[in-house]
Amino acid sequence: MLDPNSSNIELPPIPGKRYFTIGEVSELCMVKPHVLRYWEQEFPQLKPVKRRGNRRYYQRHDVEMIRNIRSLLYEQGFTIGGARQQLANDGGAKQQARPTGERPPRADAIRELRGDLEEVLAILNG
Repeated sequence: MLDPNSSNIELPPIPGKRYFTIGEVSELCMVKPHVLRYWEQEFPQLKPVKRRGNRRYYQRHDVEMIRNIRSLLYEQGFTIGGARQQLANDGGAKQQARPTGERPPRADAIRELRGDLEEVLAILNG
């Protein structure tokens, strides 16, 4: 179930650590640990390192992937299957490469288009 308040919240910056525990990733991505474990089963790209006692250790690229998955599911409205396909087609790679905290490219394009339309309207109104 989607939490309507969770998609509009700015995610915290990713610290410069090498490995993150599932609890840390849960806080960084604002996703509960059981959801992270489920996503590991659904998205083959998500493979945290497992060490003693089957403990998961996520690397920075895993955290970025999780944030991308979260965006696809919670903000862009993809289904699990649609998000999986988007990632498999490298459609999600562009978003993954953007710096943390930056708006999705679609939002920037809409903002730019709106500005252009306002300029045209100002010219027409004379």
